[in-house]
Amino acid sequence: MRIYPIETGNFKLDGGAMFGVVPKSIWQRTNPADEKNMISMSMRCMLIEDGDRLTLVDTGIGNKQSDKFLGYYYLFGDFSLDTSLAKYGFHRDDITDVFLTHLHFDHCGGVIQWNNDRTGFMPAFKNAKVWSNERHWNWAVKPNAREKASFLKENINPIEENGQLNFIHRNAKDQVGFDVLFMDGHTEKQMLPKIEYQGKTIVFMADLLPTVGHIPLPYVMGYDTRPLLTLEEKRVFLNEAADKEFYLFLEHDAYNELCTVQHTEKGVRLKESYKFTDIFN
Repeated sequence: MRIYPIETGNFKLDGGAMFGVVPKSIWQRTNPADEKNMISMSMRCMLIEDGDRLTLVDTGIGNKQSDKFLGYYYLFGDFSLDTSLAKYGFHRDDITDVFLTHLHFDHCGGVIQWNNDRTGFMPAFKNAKVWSNERHWNWAVKPNAREKASFLKENINPIEENGQLNFIHRNAKDQVGFDVLFMDGHTEKQMLPKIEYQGKTIVFMADLLPTVGHIPLPYVMGYDTRPLLTLEEKRVFLNEAADKEFYLFLEHDAYNELCTVQHTEKGVRLKESYKFTDIFN
């Protein structure tokens, strides 16, 4: 098995929304804001090469949304999915599986693209199975008012229409080759890949832990549908991560790719942060 970090681009989100009830005077120490109160975010995906399977975990925002829509998120930087795949000698047509942690647009937008004449949509990964889970899929296709702006039908419906949709069950390792942790605080049945790699455990954090700045328990996003549940899910997970020395792969942290955590008198806190290649070769 080989794992590669795949940078698909950067964007910005409102810092207050990202940290909920935590005051700006505190959260800006780890996540500095610009003059519009926006903080920099990554859309860092993961590519898993395992035998004849090439699995992409999440896809970034894609490029089919309108300029008006994308303008709300201040996309910046030179990263793209295609250039990041090419860096490791791959093309999107090589992808056999796309695993979507959840169906918010910044995680799944790249799975569907315009067709050649921009009259409709087509798969961005024509040879891939696309993995979600039934509970989350049903949650997304009939969205609640709070999440409706994040569940975009043009990102979601074509997956099923194209015949690519597959559902993860509790025996996820038999289906995709790695374990999956289910989390319900951010959205219904978000899935976090848990991967044994080079003698260590990597957990792809998706939106349970967007950045190292979110490690303290009360630092919960305003976007979460069940913030008290997120707090409890973080407590249980971070204690285990500290006990077992998990490496946490950060999808949204613009500055840190990986981190570890440790127990302190104040609770679980950051131990160290790393580039992926600092730890894994």
